[in-house]
Amino acid sequence: MLKDIFTKQKKKYATIPSEKSKQEVPEGIMTKCPNCKKIMYTRELNKNLKVCLHCEYHYPMKAWERIQSFIDEDTFEEINAGMVSGNPLQFPGYEEKIEKDQQKTGLNEAIITGIGNVNGIKVVVAVMDSHFRMASMGSVVGEKITLAVEKADELSLPFIIFTASGGARMQEGILSLMQMAKTSVALKRFSDHGGLFISFMTQPTTGGVSASFASLGDYNLAEPGALIGFAGKRVIEQTIREELPEDFQTAEFQLNHGQLDAVIPRLELKDQVTTILDIHQPKEVPEW
Repeated sequence: MLKDIFTKQKKKYATIPSEKSKQEVPEGIMTKCPNCKKIMYTRELNKNLKVCLHCEYHYPMKAWERIQSFIDEDTFEEINAGMVSGNPLQFPGYEEKIEKDQQKTGLNEAIITGIGNVNGIKVVVAVMDSHFRMASMGSVVGEKITLAVEKADELSLPFIIFTASGGARMQEGILSLMQMAKTSVALKRFSDHGGLFISFMTQPTTGGVSASFASLGDYNLAEPGALIGFAGKRVIEQTIREELPEDFQTAEFQLNHGQLDAVIPRLELKDQVTTILDIHQPKEVPEW
């Protein structure tokens, strides 16, 4: 009897790590998946492009991480890197918030634009970063997208954008909302000139971004599980006084209802986009 009690106590206390052992585990070496709750080595997760090794949950990526995973090594050249938001409406505390996000992310704004190769095919690419003011769309974000589209038009290159946004930036008021029209007009001009536009929506793509340039692609693609929509689910339910489906506004829901052309896992994206780009590459006509 006593032997059994001592054995149970031994097992119990053997499972409790000492303070010393806790301190010996470096912080950040392990990551717990918010979806399946399983734990994995952070290094292995990063090698898998931040896709859970167990349930394939797609973690949000920073802009530079996205560029490194998608653009061929040593081919990316950033454009319009020095553009920084002002405070045109003198919104209290706005400049301080911008500076804080700049320090936190190392970015000047919520988007990076540039030129690079995708498996040898040159493209103009824009990548939004939700870590910077939730990638809200202000004047600089809209201007950088417009200039990137115009650069693609000038060089006759495909334009690819990775969207991730909480919507328009309220601190810039109507100037933010104007970016919806400005970017859409630039893309219409680009389309009229025969340009190829691929829009890839990531978690989340909402508000004025989803209602403008994000939905205007010749190919509208998305990552698995990405939230895509204009107003939030709770707002819509309160407005129409009806309960919406559990998967409402997910990428899969949008695909099933004809709003997307494909939902592509991150690990397959580069190859599948390369196929699309290759189809649209000018082909030499053989002489007969």
